[in-house]
Amino acid sequence: MNMANAQTLSGVYAAAVTPIHSDGSPDLEGIETLLEYLAKRGCHGVLILGTTGEGPSFSPLERAQIFKAAASARQFHPLLRLFAGTGTPSLDETIHLTRLAFNLGFDGTVVLPPYYFRKVSDDGLFAWFDSLIEQAVPSDGVVLGYHIPPITGIGFSLDLLSRLKDAHPDCFAGIKDSSGDQEFARQLGQRFGNDLFVLTGNDRLFSLALQANASGCITAMANLLSPALRQLWDAHQSGAPYTSLQENLSTARSVLDRYPPMPPLLKALLHTLHNLPLWPVKPPLMPLSEDLIDSISIALESSRS
Repeated sequence: MNMANAQTLSGVYAAAVTPIHSDGSPDLEGIETLLEYLAKRGCHGVLILGTTGEGPSFSPLERAQIFKAAASARQFHPLLRLFAGTGTPSLDETIHLTRLAFNLGFDGTVVLPPYYFRKVSDDGLFAWFDSLIEQAVPSDGVVLGYHIPPITGIGFSLDLLSRLKDAHPDCFAGIKDSSGDQEFARQLGQRFGNDLFVLTGNDRLFSLALQANASGCITAMANLLSPALRQLWDAHQSGAPYTSLQENLSTARSVLDRYPPMPPLLKALLHTLHNLPLWPVKPPLMPLSEDLIDSISIALESSRS
């Protein structure tokens, strides 16, 4: 990928929750509601069916329905970029979903490594991603590896990233780094400079990542606080100071991190704080109690004052 073109994809992305009905089926009209909300709150783009979007909990058919609904909703917000989470342990399934996302006009895909077998080599991961890109990604397509080893148990070494970038310079753009590892964020900048497209997945590391040549963020908290993330992003672009902005974001993220996992928490807070529908979650995730949500809402609002 030409890095000059990559900069057109830089910015603040929400790792969006996924609206669903009480029976667990996708709420396709809710996807339009959610994208309109995020577009109006400063997001440059949205990741559909990432971790926060409960991606692995949906069947391939449901994923296809959700991708199609998001692509349709984007017609009302043409400047909003869309990334699709397409990674599964199955190479064939990932190829199918990735090809579909590009056929629907998504701007890129964010792909988990095949996370079932955790003790695999870089050679094995390279072969898997090499096959994916060869079979599913158009010449102008953008693929980001999804680095979240606390969840997947495996990740992307710097050498693997370099191999993939060298083998597919026009398609393998870079990485969504959700490791939460400050040193890894620094190493990405030191090793690749501006030659790798990096979006951090950790709100606490947003300013550090930007200073290490990252191109933006894709975070769960952007569902709630995208205006604050956008304010920091804009400050970085203009050269204005943003230490206090980062401190506020880190404090807010500390509140949310006390109540994992994120999807039920964010869905409840979107309802309580922003009047969106109270979308349920898919098992094994469970909803939080109203009393707990009320106390979290108060703590979150206090952290921002």
